[in-house]
This record gives sequence, structure tokens and C-alpha cells, in this order.
Amino acid sequence: MSLDVRYRSTRDNGKILKASQAIIQGLSEDGGLFVPDLFPRLEVSPSELAKMDYKEVAYEVMKLFFTDFTEEELKYCIEHAYDSKFDTEEIAPLTYVDGTYYLELFHGKTIAFKDMALSILPYLMTTSAKKNDVREKIIILTATSGDTGKAALAGFADVEGCGIVVFYPKGGVSKVQERQMVTQKGKNVKVVGIHGNFDDAQTGVKKIFSDEEFKAQLKEKGFRFSSANSINIGRLIPQVAYYVFAYSRLVKEGKISDGDEINFTVPTGNFGNILAGYYAKKIGIPVHKLICASNENKVLFDFFESGVYDRNREFILTTSPSMDILISSNLERLIYEISGEDADKCRALMSSLSGSGRYEISSEMKEKCKDFVGGFASEEEVLERIHEIYDRTGYVMDTHTAVASAVSKKYVKNSNDDTTNVVVSTASPYKFTRSVMEALEGKKEEEDDFVLIDRLSEMTGMPVPNAVEEIRNAEILHDTVCEKDGMKEEVRKFLEKL
Repeated sequence: MSLDVRYRSTRDNGKILKASQAIIQGLSEDGGLFVPDLFPRLEVSPSELAKMDYKEVAYEVMKLFFTDFTEEELKYCIEHAYDSKFDTEEIAPLTYVDGTYYLELFHGKTIAFKDMALSILPYLMTTSAKKNDVREKIIILTATSGDTGKAALAGFADVEGCGIVVFYPKGGVSKVQERQMVTQKGKNVKVVGIHGNFDDAQTGVKKIFSDEEFKAQLKEKGFRFSSANSINIGRLIPQVAYYVFAYSRLVKEGKISDGDEINFTVPTGNFGNILAGYYAKKIGIPVHKLICASNENKVLFDFFESGVYDRNREFILTTSPSMDILISSNLERLIYEISGEDADKCRALMSSLSGSGRYEISSEMKEKCKDFVGGFASEEEVLERIHEIYDRTGYVMDTHTAVASAVSKKYVKNSNDDTTNVVVSTASPYKFTRSVMEALEGKKEEEDDFVLIDRLSEMTGMPVPNAVEEIRNAEILHDTVCEKDGMKEEVRKFLEKL
């Protein structure tokens, strides 16, 4: 029989919520993130999982965490999420390239890994609202470094009982990422660029969540906030499923035996994706190392090396913009765990981060991070890796995947660890075509992004995805830009029109 999993805040051990309540709320009132109060084990072996398709594996994972959902409710959500929106029946195929497996998570509607969770979150959210007799309209507030925004907009557009506002750093995302967002249709959607970086957008959203007076005003008008960022447990848990699925595919194909350990190398910014891999290990998947791959904004690399988290550094705009982050929100969930689930200690460390911009963990806490290894790749190494792999194999990867691939290569060389390695591939190369073409051709590209998209297709024989074709000539529907301290006012204006 499944254990009853409840959720508590990383900053307050007192309040316990059911999964559906935590999904609706998104972020705890005290600013903390919801974490499971226990980690059940998978009820079927990897050998049994190997006989299942993606939807069946997803159910085996999610039923462990979403214990107040009925089987019928959860299967309904899964069935409607992982359907023809994905361009491959396998949903998350593994591709073997040059000695490494690539877990391709970009086959969904918006050609980035966020589709894996944001295809299901609207169904989890609306089911949760019904279960808890929520009468208010749920307003999703989300900050994006490029990919979450479009995937959330696509998921929540015209969903009954919901509205969504997405904030992104103006000038800090790729041309395709921006075009995907600002052309989004839907009566209940709003996209706002901010003068600032992703950390500013994320901090602004968290401030709105913790503004009790503003929330009370909106409650009177029939609105309540929730989040589609990976701070929402309803976003994070579905990501656990693809790590379990990847392991089961390797068993199915006879590449490993049931029980063999594997490594995952994950391009990491906000720490949600790699944390999902850690949760997969906690429920029974034999993971040896989680290799945390950073770009030149290497705050996480420095943290795993030294035990000091310090965001007081230059913010660098790179060719992997979804990882241009200096405040990795989901790391708080790991900090809570390695502190011995000490909410007071976790709250003090997070308070130090928001105050001085840094904190340091104890040597005992650092010892509990040994499942993780940090690595980083320079801009030059990223572009070299894209070129090298294409030259050798014909396989094209995007810049974020290339960060992980370059880090993985260095890790294997330096550690002599020959454990089977899976690089988590987070986006289609067509989402970052300019950078990919500059890597392949070795020169600065001056042409329009869509000209480069056609050239990449001609060069590689890869068809241009629908997600790109449909925005080529689409009308710009959102052109609002604000200062970072004007975000609350933009939310207010949007809600007045809903």
C-alpha cells in the first residue's frame, strides 16, 4: 500500500499540506518551498518498468508523491499531457552519440524540456482546484529565463478558471524564445519583458507571492496566485519521471543490468531539473553521480567545490541563456534536506542569501552533497563541443546540452569514472539557432534568425519543428516592457481586464 505523502515548507515545519493543496498554493506563505515529508520507494522494479511506456512509468512515479489524487484523476492528467503534442511516441527518447547517451527532452510542443512537466501541470492544477473546492480564479505568476515561459503559456492558454502572467528578461533570451512568448494567443495570457535579468524577474515574482496585502485585495476580487516555475511541486515531481524512464530504457535495451548505477549530467540553472534526478535516486533508481553542469555563471560549481553560495559576482549573458541564473531557487530544497530538515537553519541561510548575497554550509552538510559533482564549461568550450560532435557524428545539439556534454567529457577524463553516462538534453538546436550556426560555421552570423533556421535545416537535414514554423510570421500580441519594480502594477492591470 502506498504511503501518504504530505508537504511542508522548507522554512516552517509546522504546516502540513496534501499534494493538491501544495500544487494550488505553489509557494509557501513564509517564502519557503514545499518538500515531501518522506520519500516512498518505487513499487515496481526497473525490469518491470522496462516493459512500460512513458505514461505508465510516469504514473508509477507520480502516484508515490501525489497520494491524494485517485488513480482515475492521475491517469486522466497523464493521458492528456503526454499525447500527440509530442512528436515521438517515446516522449523522451535516448540517443547514443559518441560514447554517451542523450536523453532528448525537447520533443514537446515548445521544443524544450519544460514541456515534460508543463504539459501536465494545468491538468494537475485544475484537478487540485476541484478537489479543494477552490472558487477563485487561479492566476499563474511565472518568471522565465526563456523556456518555462512559452511552455507555461502554451499549457495554460484558455484553460478555464486560470490566468497566466509571464515575466522574462528583455534582451536576455534568444530571438526564438522571445518570439514564441510574444506571439502567444489566449484570452487569459499576458507576457511582460522586464529591464533586468532572470534573477530580478524571479525575485519580483516571489515578492508578489509574499505580499499579503496585495493577495488579500485580489482574493476579494476572486483571484488567487500560484506558480508554474519549478518552485511548484506540481512542476518538479513530473520531472522525476523522465529520469526513471531513462534508466528503464537502458535496462530494456540491455545496455545496463537492473541494479547497475548510472550517471546523469544535467545543464543546470535554477536547480529544479537536477533535483528531480536526485529525487529519482531517493525513490530507488541507482544513480551514482549527478553532474551539475554550469555555464560561465558558475555559482553552483563554486558552491559544490567550496560549500559557499555567493551570488555577488558579474552576471554574464551567455549563449545558454536559460542557465544565466545566479539565484538557484530549487537549491533551497536540497539545503533543507542536508540540514537535517531543520527549517530554522534553512530560513537563516536563505535570509543571509537575500541580505548579504551569500551563505556557507557546514562541513557536515557539505558531506551530504556527495551525490553531486560540479562542473562548468566556458563559452569557447560550448561552441567547440557543438562543432566537434557534429563533425564527428552528424548529431546537432543546442548550447545548453553542449554545456552538459562538455562538462561530461571533462568529468570522465578527470575522474576515470566509466559509469554509463546520460546527458540530459534540454532543448532543440532550433531554439538557439544563431549560436548553433556560429558554432558549426566558426563565424559571427549577421543574417536573420529565420534565414539561419532554414540554413541549419539544409545543412543537417533536420526538419524545422512546427514550434518554429508557427511563429515565423505570427503576429506580435504582447509588447509590454516594465522596470523590475513595476511588475506588481502590470499584474494588477492584467487582472482588471480579466
